[in-house]
Amino acid sequence: MRAAVISGKGLLATADLPTPVVGPDEVLIRVAYVGICGSDLHYYQDGAVGAFEVREPLVPGHEMSGTLADGTAVTVHPATFGQCCAGLEEHPHLWPGGAYLGSASTSPHTQGAMQEFLLVRKDQVRVLPDGVPLRRAALAEPLSVGLHAINVAGGVAGKDVLVSGAGPIGQLAALAALREGAASVTLSDVVDGPLERAYAGLTRVNTRAVRLGDESFDVVLECAGVAVATSDALRVVRRRGVVVQVGMLPNVEVGVNVAPLVAKEVQLRGTFRFRDEVDRAVEMLRDPIFDTVITHEFAVDDVVEAFDTAADSQVSGKVVVAL
Repeated sequence: MRAAVISGKGLLATADLPTPVVGPDEVLIRVAYVGICGSDLHYYQDGAVGAFEVREPLVPGHEMSGTLADGTAVTVHPATFGQCCAGLEEHPHLWPGGAYLGSASTSPHTQGAMQEFLLVRKDQVRVLPDGVPLRRAALAEPLSVGLHAINVAGGVAGKDVLVSGAGPIGQLAALAALREGAASVTLSDVVDGPLERAYAGLTRVNTRAVRLGDESFDVVLECAGVAVATSDALRVVRRRGVVVQVGMLPNVEVGVNVAPLVAKEVQLRGTFRFRDEVDRAVEMLRDPIFDTVITHEFAVDDVVEAFDTAADSQVSGKVVVAL
């Protein structure tokens, strides 16, 4: 079967791999589409994501859609959870251990979805509702991330929401906030390309040109993952408001102005992947509004061009690979 394989920094190619053999409580999925995530780009460009280095050939990808042998359209929850911890019984995504599709965090690596056939546990499979096309269904995983951030915020119904960072995660979080009843949703970035492509029903602001007003939002979902954006989020959120840090900051000390955190009793909360929000995501993807997030599609044999395109946020949103 054809697959995309990362062998190290800058080493990405297609290869022929053996088709997996199905074991007990497993199912084989014929993959249709796989989205390229920021972590996939880091494995390609840097040969690592943080401390997780590519030490053996790695098939990337955890955002996928496909079909079962009987033609049933599906996506998957890409996580297998680790060991339950006291106090975290209801939060399996935070249990230590476990694995995630397309990740070098385990040894051997957990191979991802960018291959013609993907082997997963039966309990990872989510059947798609009628009317959700396979291409759009590849957004289920990143949409789940946005939905989990909204849940961490305590919900957004009736609230004024800012989503900082207009990449695919930010755009999906903004659309999810609209669907979850936010009174208003503003999407901000420092480059024009992502804002121009975003859904026209969002208020779109380039913060290089326009300074957002102090205390303007009840909830801020910070999806950019840069320190200055976190500082700005703490400035623009209202008193006793909530800032959820969605974007990954570097694992080093960074300069963030936390004075507003104290002065306004702001709640700064972290969010990591998601728990079971994928079930809500696949239902939400009935709405064709989410098609605006996907900008490019490439065949798996053009995977290098696909990754290079995905790395340029000015020209691309979500890039999907067809298998």
